[in-house]
Amino acid sequence: MNLYETDELLGQYMEFHFGEGHFGVGNYPAQCALICQELMTGRDKRSALDLGCAVGRSSFELARVFDQVTGLDLSNRFIASANRMKGAGSMDYFLREQGELGTQVTADLAEFGLDDIVSKVEFAVADACDLAEEYTGYDLIFAGNLIDRLEDPVAFLASLHRRLVPGGVLVISSPYTLMEEYTPKANWVGGFRRKGEPFTVLDGMREVLAPHFEQLQAPVDVPFVIRETARKFQHTIAELTAWQRIR
Repeated sequence: MNLYETDELLGQYMEFHFGEGHFGVGNYPAQCALICQELMTGRDKRSALDLGCAVGRSSFELARVFDQVTGLDLSNRFIASANRMKGAGSMDYFLREQGELGTQVTADLAEFGLDDIVSKVEFAVADACDLAEEYTGYDLIFAGNLIDRLEDPVAFLASLHRRLVPGGVLVISSPYTLMEEYTPKANWVGGFRRKGEPFTVLDGMREVLAPHFEQLQAPVDVPFVIRETARKFQHTIAELTAWQRIR
């Protein structure tokens, strides 16, 4: 079974996107969206593409400033939940405490001041490595915690300029947790030695993106916490990079 289609992961990601913060770490999808908004200051904000949008918080947040936002994810369960949040404005999910114990909690867009922008957001199931031609012409593409879950991240990165308008901005965040169950080692964009020297994912992204992009700023660390149970949490630090299409 696909891990991202299970009740367990759905509950964790609903809490990750719409629950309370933990250990003083802010909401990751909202924080990434805020960084995107700041990067777009003075730029056209007609349309944005949120790749790997999961249950949709970052897409809703981007719609605060964009005329239209499209959120795409490969998980049917995640997209169904995002569409339910859009349609109903709220959704109940299971917050696990331990074993079979837990509580039903409600995520509500109104709590975040997002209930009046839902008409600007659309969600669909799609494979980031095999996008339809219709997904093009964006002023911003945000790919959050995605590239280390793709079968061929190099091909993905090499295709993104065709999805952006000239001058458009690409934002990528990832903790670079490279795993062969998602990406064959031969397809890793970095995280190995090349000619005896360390070659990082950032090195690889720079190399692949160089023909069409320039880096806008130094990488930014964005921490996040995913709650698994009342006593188990994942504390991770993603690296966020921003790029502008120059040709």
